Amino acid sequence: MKSILKHHLVYTNIAIFYLIVSFLTRIILLFHPITQSKFSGLEILKIFGFGLLSDLFIFVFVGAILWLYLLFLSNSKFKKPYGYIILGVFVVLLIYILSGKSILSEYGGVLPEIGIAFVSLKTIFFAALLFTEKYRKQIRLALYSLTIFLFVLLIIQNAVSEFFFWNEFGVRYNFIAVDYLVYTNAVIGNIMESYPVVPLFASVGILSFAASYIIIKKSKSFLEDLPNFSNKLKIIGVQLLLLVSAFLILPIITSQQNSSNVFANELQSNGLQKFYKAFTNSELDYFEFYEILPENELAQFETIVNVNYNNNTNTITSEGTETKKNVVLITVESMSAEFMKHYGNTNAITPFLDQLADESLFFTNLYATGNRTVRGLEAVTLCLPPTPGESVVKRIDNKNKFTTGSVFQSKGYTTKFLYGGDAYFDNMQDFFGGNGYDIVDKSSLKPNEISFSNIWGVCDEDMAKKAIQVMNEEAKTGKPFFNHWMTVSNHRPFTYPEGKISISGTAKSREGGVMYTDYALKQFFEMAKKQAWFKNTVFVIVADHCASSSGKTELPMDKYRIPAFIYAPGFIQPQKIDKLVSQIDVMPTVLGILNFKYQSKFFGKDVLKTNYIPRAFIATYQDLGYIKNDVLTIISPIKKTKQFDLIQQKNEALGNEYSIIFEEKPKTKIDVKLKKETIAIYQTASHILKTKKYEKIK
Repeated sequence: MKSILKHHLVYTNIAIFYLIVSFLTRIILLFHPITQSKFSGLEILKIFGFGLLSDLFIFVFVGAILWLYLLFLSNSKFKKPYGYIILGVFVVLLIYILSGKSILSEYGGVLPEIGIAFVSLKTIFFAALLFTEKYRKQIRLALYSLTIFLFVLLIIQNAVSEFFFWNEFGVRYNFIAVDYLVYTNAVIGNIMESYPVVPLFASVGILSFAASYIIIKKSKSFLEDLPNFSNKLKIIGVQLLLLVSAFLILPIITSQQNSSNVFANELQSNGLQKFYKAFTNSELDYFEFYEILPENELAQFETIVNVNYNNNTNTITSEGTETKKNVVLITVESMSAEFMKHYGNTNAITPFLDQLADESLFFTNLYATGNRTVRGLEAVTLCLPPTPGESVVKRIDNKNKFTTGSVFQSKGYTTKFLYGGDAYFDNMQDFFGGNGYDIVDKSSLKPNEISFSNIWGVCDEDMAKKAIQVMNEEAKTGKPFFNHWMTVSNHRPFTYPEGKISISGTAKSREGGVMYTDYALKQFFEMAKKQAWFKNTVFVIVADHCASSSGKTELPMDKYRIPAFIYAPGFIQPQKIDKLVSQIDVMPTVLGILNFKYQSKFFGKDVLKTNYIPRAFIATYQDLGYIKNDVLTIISPIKKTKQFDLIQQKNEALGNEYSIIFEEKPKTKIDVKLKKETIAIYQTASHILKTKKYEKIK
C-alpha cells in the first residue's frame, strides 16, 4: 500500500503543478490588454471553476504518459534471463532501423533519425541499468529526474506558448496553432526575430529546473519502494477509473462554454483541449479571424467572384453540341513546373511530359491553390478557392458536394477515383466515396498485379495497368466514364522498380521520383493508345502541388507554379495558353471544351471564354493569396492584409521563355480595390461552405 501511495504522490505532485500553472495562466490572460471585455460574477465563477475542472480532467489524459513511465519502472526486469532478453530486443530493433529497410525509412523525412535516437537512448540506458547494478539507483534517479524535468518544462513551455498565442490572436489554441506545427521553420524564425529569446528561454529553463528540483525532492523516495505486480494492477485500476471519468465528464464541462462573451468561453477552456479539437476539426472560422465586407458591398464583385453570395448557382450555356467523350483526369504528385524542360530544367527528367505538353492544350502560367495533395484534390474536384484551415477533403462536412464528378454523373457518366495507396489516407475514401465516386485503390489490386510497392502504395506503373483494366471494363458498358487518377511515386522515400530509368531506385532522390513518374505515365499512354476507347477520350494532366513551398515570403509564387495540359489528339489542337490561370479553372475549362450545359456552383471559370479575367489563388492554411494585375494580395488572421508588386524576372541561367521567377516587392500603399476583391472572394467561399450552399444539385 505504501508503494501505491508513493506512486500516486509522484503523479499528484505533477498534477498540482500543472493546475497551478494553468490557474496563473488564466489570471494573466484575464488581465491581458487584448482581453477587452468585462465579466459578470457568474462568468468569473465559470472561468475559474469549470476551468479548474477542465484542467484536471485534461491532465488525466496527458498525465497517462507519466503514469505509464512510472508503471514500467521495475527491478525484476533486470534479473536473468529477462534483462538480457529485453536488451536483445532493443539491439535487434536498433539494427532493424539502422538497416535503412524499416517502415520508418520507407516513410522518409526525419522519422528514421528520431527512431534511431530514441531506440539508441533506450538501449544505452537499459544496458547501463542492467550491467551496473552497483550504480543502478543513481542512474535511475538521474533518468527519473530527467523525465520529471521534461514534464515540467513542457508544462511551462505550453503556458508560455498560450500567452504568446493569446497575445497575437486573443484566443486559446486553434487551427493556426496546428498550422504552426506544419511550418515549424517559419515559426521558429518568427520567434527568433520577434522576441528576446535568450532571456525568455533562460527564464523558462530556470523555472523548470527549480520546480523539478522541488517535485523530485518530495517524490524520489518512490524509487526506493517500487510497487510489485499486484500493486501495479491496483494502480492500473485507479488510472482506468480516472480515464473513464474524464472521458464522460469532460464533454459536460465543455458544454458550459456557452457565454455570449467569447473571451469568457476562451478563458474557461483548456488550451490543450482546444488544440486537440482544432487538430481533429481542421477548420479556422473565416468570420472570426479575417476582415469581412458588408453584404451590400459584395454585389459589386459578383462577376469577379463568379457566384452570388446567397444564391450561388448560375447557368453555364454553350452554342455547341454537347460531346460526351470519356475524361481521364490525372493529378500528378508534387510535379513542380520547374521539373520540366519547358520551364527551363536541363536535367531531362520529364521527357514524356515535355513531349505531351507540345501535343496538348498547355497552360504555361497556372498555379496550385495550396501545398498539400488534399488542396489539389479540392481544387480540381470542387473548383473553389482554398478556405482557411484544412482542405474540405479532410473536413467532417465533406459529402454530397457539388463536384466535377456530380456534373459528369448528371450527364450519365460513371465516375471513379483511382489511387495507388490506401484511399483512407488523407480522408480520400470518405470524401470521394461520399461524393458518388467508386474507389479503386491498392486494396483493389491482386497480389500478382503488384510488382513494387512502398509505404505510399503500389508504383505508378502498377496503377497505370490497373487503370487501363478498369477503363476497358467501363468501355464495355457503353456509358462514358470520368476517372480521376492520383499518382503516388513522386513522393518520399522516392523508391520505385529498378531498371526502368537511368536513376537507381536506391538513390531515393527527388529527381528519380519525378523521372519514374514520367516513365510510368508514358507506359500508361502507350497502353491507352492501343484501346478502342482512346480516340473518344480527353486526358487532363495537372500537378496536385509543388514539391516545395518554402520561400522568402509567406506565399512565394514560384513555389505554386505547376504544369497542366489537356490532351485529345484529333479533338483538341495543340496550343500554349500563357494567360494567368488557377488550378480551380482546369475542370470548368474541360467542361467548356465538351460544350456541357449545366447548373454550376463552381468558382472556377472556363479560361477559353472571351470574358475570362486572368487571376489565381495561392494559400497556406491561414494566408490566403489572390493574384491579379501583377499584384499579390494576402489576407491573414487578425485582419491583416499585405500586398506585393510582382516583378517578373527571366531566369537567364535557364534560358527558356517560361523560366520566369518573381520578385515580390512589398507595396507601400495598399490597393484598396484589390484588397476588397480578395476579401469578397474568400468571404463568399467561406460563407457558402459554412451555410451548406455548396451541396450537390439534385
